[in-house]
Amino acid sequence: MLKKIASDALGLSDIGRIIDPKDYDKTDSDDYVRHEDDEKIYFLIKTKADEYCFTNLALIHVDGEAATSTKRTMKRYPYAFYPISNVLLETAGRIDMDIEIKFNLGNESFSIDVHRNEIEKLKDLYKALVFISEKVVENQNYLSMSNTALEKAVSVFAGSKIEESQVVEQFKQLTEFSSRWLTESYEKYNEKDFAYVFEKYINN
Repeated sequence: MLKKIASDALGLSDIGRIIDPKDYDKTDSDDYVRHEDDEKIYFLIKTKADEYCFTNLALIHVDGEAATSTKRTMKRYPYAFYPISNVLLETAGRIDMDIEIKFNLGNESFSIDVHRNEIEKLKDLYKALVFISEKVVENQNYLSMSNTALEKAVSVFAGSKIEESQVVEQFKQLTEFSSRWLTESYEKYNEKDFAYVFEKYINN
C-alpha cells in the first residue's frame, strides 16, 4: 500500500514510454492502422494500460481499463473531425519522474505522462501538434472567408435584373458553381493528411 502511495505521489503509476519505430509492429495499435490507405505511424506512446498512436490521419487510442486487465477499447480520432487544440507540455519538477503532454481532440481531453528522460522526443510531438492546431484554425478562417465570398456573389445575383426566360438557366449555373465552389473549398481547407507536418518535426 505504501509503495502504491509513493508511486502515485511521484507520478510513477502509469508513466508512458515512447516506442521506437522498429517496434511499432509489436504494438496493439499497429493492427488498427489503415495501411491500405497509406496511413503511417509517426509517434507512439505506451503506458501500462494504454497506447497513444499518432498517425498522419488520426490518433488511435488503445484504451485499457487497467494495467492488470487484458480488455482494450479501440478509439479512433481523425484530425479532420476532431481538431487539435490547447496543446500543452509540462516539464518535470525536481522530484518528478514524468513530463506531461496535454491536448484536446474536438471535445475530448488527453493528458499523457511520459518519463522525463524522453523530453527531447516529446518536444518533437509537441511542435507537430501545435503546428497542426494552428493550421486547423487557419484553414477554418479561409473556409469562412470562402463561404462569405460565395454569399456575396449569390446576393449580387439575387439583386440583379434577369430576363424571365433566362432565370432557370442562370439559377442552374449558379447552383452548379456554388456546389463546385463549396466542394473545392472544403477539400482544400479541411485537411485530412498531416504526414508533411510529422515528417517535418518528428526526429528532425
